[in-house]
Formats: sequence, C-alpha cells, structure tokens
Amino acid sequence: MFKTKKLLITGGTGSFGNAVLKRFVDSDIKEIRILSRDEKKQDDLRKKYNHSKLKFYIGDVRDPQSVLNAVRGVDYIFHAAALKQVPSCEFHPLEAVKTNVLGTENVLEAAIQCGVKRVICLSTDKAVYPINAMGISKAMMEKVAIAKSRNSEQTVINVTRYGNVMASRGSVIPLFIEQIRTGKPITITDPNMTRFMMSLDDAVNLVLYAFEHGKTGEIFVQKAPAATIEVLAHALTSLLEVPKHAVNTIGTRHGEKLFEVLLSREEMVAAQDLGEYYRVPPDLRDLNYEKFVEQGELRISEALEYTSHNTTRLDAHSMLAILKQLPYIQTTLQGGQLQEEE
Repeated sequence: MFKTKKLLITGGTGSFGNAVLKRFVDSDIKEIRILSRDEKKQDDLRKKYNHSKLKFYIGDVRDPQSVLNAVRGVDYIFHAAALKQVPSCEFHPLEAVKTNVLGTENVLEAAIQCGVKRVICLSTDKAVYPINAMGISKAMMEKVAIAKSRNSEQTVINVTRYGNVMASRGSVIPLFIEQIRTGKPITITDPNMTRFMMSLDDAVNLVLYAFEHGKTGEIFVQKAPAATIEVLAHALTSLLEVPKHAVNTIGTRHGEKLFEVLLSREEMVAAQDLGEYYRVPPDLRDLNYEKFVEQGELRISEALEYTSHNTTRLDAHSMLAILKQLPYIQTTLQGGQLQEEE
C-alpha cells in the first residue's frame, strides 16, 4: 500500500509517530514527513534514525500555511497532532479547540487542496458522550472530518477511535511505577474506574486497518479489553514485587468519567461488526428532513453502547500478562533507563 508513497504524520514526534516510524522506516515507503512544533524531539528522532527517508517540518496544525508546506506532494496523512491531557484542556478549553478542531480543519483543507489520497484522523473514546473539554474538542474534530468527507471527491477521510494507550506520556502506568520506585503511595482517583487497555501496536494496527479498508466518512473502532484502575495498580505492584505497597484514593480529577465509551448507542445501531473491529458508516442524509417527518423511520433498537464497563474485563492476572508485553515494562524489569511512550 505504501510502496513508493509519501506519508505525512502530524504530531509525528509523539508515541504514535514513533511507532509508525518503527514499522515503516525500513520498508519500501518513499518518504515519511514529520510535522510538529518540538524541534528538540525532531532532532532526537533525526539522530535516532539517521535515515534519508525522514523529512522534518517545524510547524503547527493551528497555522494553515505551515500545514500546507508539509502537505504538498504527499500521498497519505496520519493526523495525530492533538492536545490530549484532560485536566489541562479543562483549564484551557480554547487551546483544545484551536489544536483539535481548527487544526484538523487546516489539515483536511490542505489535504483536499493538494489532492492527498487518504487521511486518517486519530480520535479517542472521550469523544463519545463527552463531559470534558478534551472530549468535546475531539468530538468536534470527528464532526469536522465527517463533514469534510462529504465533499472530498479525491481524498478519502477516515476516523479511528481508541482508548487509553498503555504507558503513553502522562498516563497512569509511568506515574504508578515512579511512585513505587520512589517509595510514595500510588494515587488512585477511583478504584472502580474502568479504562480500555490498548498497546501502541494496537493503535497503529487500527489506523492501518482503516487505511486499507475504509470508505470515506467511516469511523473505525478496535475492540479492546478494560480493567479497573485498582486492578491495574495491583498488577503493577505484583509485577515490581511490592504487593503491599501503599495505595491512596484521592478522588476524581477535573473532567474524569467513571467509564469510557468507544461507541454510542446510536452508533451501535448502525455499526458493522468486523470481528476485531467495528465500522461506523457515515450518515449520508442531506438536510431535507421532510421524508423522515412525513414518512417516519421505523427502526427501534435495544442496542447498548460499547463501554469499558461492558467490554471484556481483565483481572489482575490477565492485566499482568498484558503489561509484561509492553516495551516500557520490559525496560523497567531489566532496570534500564525509563522513557515513557510520548
């Protein structure tokens, strides 16, 4: 699919961009462009790979011109640039709008103008029934992508939606491990809180699946197991052989949910079960609602939303098995220098 093609990754110095580089840099892809604001991380990647296929663009998705400079001539785009920390977006909601909503508009408009063949926009479970600024901005990002897809004849636009990426920057796994290593109590907001558990490879596989199979305007979701935060904490203390390490419950943070939702009830009605994935087709109705008002639409469903409370639930043993597969955890157990996924 990528042979002799040029790929742009927005926010490409983050964890997703790093994972894509590991997959593709030695493949027959022609060029991988990295667009991000952080020159230090770009320099780190440049030195790490030292590869002629990599091209780096300093810029911000908020700035249409810097996006256009990076997009010209590319075949495909993985749009991963985002503000993703829930508490910081709660305090600075307009910043979330500028990056997650307007930034996506800039990327998609540039893609359409430049004749890019396919764009995959990365979203989050927090975009479904959102209660926080980050989730609301990501929900709007999805709406922008779907709206753009209606009028993009040459550019196929898809959305992928996934849950927590384990050991990603700012997530609880690196925090818990640091607390254990420094002798501090593990701080849990709510022991009964559940979260989907996905690895970085899962996130990349989901994007590649959508890339290969998606028709424009479709949303793709990967089925994922979930665990309570209490189970995750106990799995980590067992892994690091400190089963009696202190755990303190501190209460929920700004904008946190008890559980996350990957597919709403309304989406589940239309979703196609593809085995490991769900595909949600776009609503292709126009703004003429007369036929629905006069004729009605007789479809009643008892479908339930797909949540971290009703998906496959991990116990401490199965959570432990998943953790042992993470490169971050393997480095931890070997006593190496820790560097969380960004």
